[in-house]
Amino acid sequence: MKRKQPINRMWWLIGGCAIACAIAGKVVTAQTQTNDSKQADAAQTPPRYQYRKQHDPDGIGKFYMGREIAQVMGHLAADWLDRPEREQEEQPTKLLDALNLKPGDVVADIGAGTGYFSFRLAQRVGEQGTVYATDIQPEMLAIIRQRMKERKVNNIKTVLGTVTDPGLPPNSTDFILLVDVYHEFDHPYEMAQGMVRALKPGGRLVFVEYRREDPKVPIKLLHKMTEAQVIREMAPHPVRWVQTLNVLPLQHIIIFQKQDATQAKK
Repeated sequence: MKRKQPINRMWWLIGGCAIACAIAGKVVTAQTQTNDSKQADAAQTPPRYQYRKQHDPDGIGKFYMGREIAQVMGHLAADWLDRPEREQEEQPTKLLDALNLKPGDVVADIGAGTGYFSFRLAQRVGEQGTVYATDIQPEMLAIIRQRMKERKVNNIKTVLGTVTDPGLPPNSTDFILLVDVYHEFDHPYEMAQGMVRALKPGGRLVFVEYRREDPKVPIKLLHKMTEAQVIREMAPHPVRWVQTLNVLPLQHIIIFQKQDATQAKK
């Protein structure tokens, strides 16, 4: 019973805080950007995204490949990202151990938030490596920069992205990590394009998402994704699915690799 208590708290926070706690933060920003982009989305033939007035209250009413995009958590809930229970709930050390990062790697933490994973990645790649910590919220990046000064960390570069572009240089990264963020992307297709463009040939793109296949995972439905849905949404891009790891208590680790031009044509 003791172990379930933080998970129940997490359920409320992911479902409720994304709507209520962050109203003045990223939720409002994301919804405004969605409204501003509807005309451009509708101009695509056929339309890539669909909009519905009747939708899940935890979503934004925008759908991609049959999946409703979830509301997002803003910087006002930043403390939740650093909660002590997260070590037990998500086991970040076990996650990073499974990814086999090497000293000198260039990696990107997409939707870096307060840098919970960025600083852990920085330790793994060492002083010869680089971590791009990207987020669309300047407030989150300011937190990371302040912590870099306090911790004397020099191998993290903060990047202010947009809802359609992570802001990474082309062919610059060996590895891109997304932890519980992809399901909230306002423009998932465009973001995937930008991430794949930033990968070097053979680079890895890794999604960590709560398992929607498992009804026992106590997370609101729109904040979970199935392995099949992630693979479906990556199909238009020049990446291949490599494997899915189920070593974490609640999340799966879905790994893709960028193909070169010759492989992509096969």
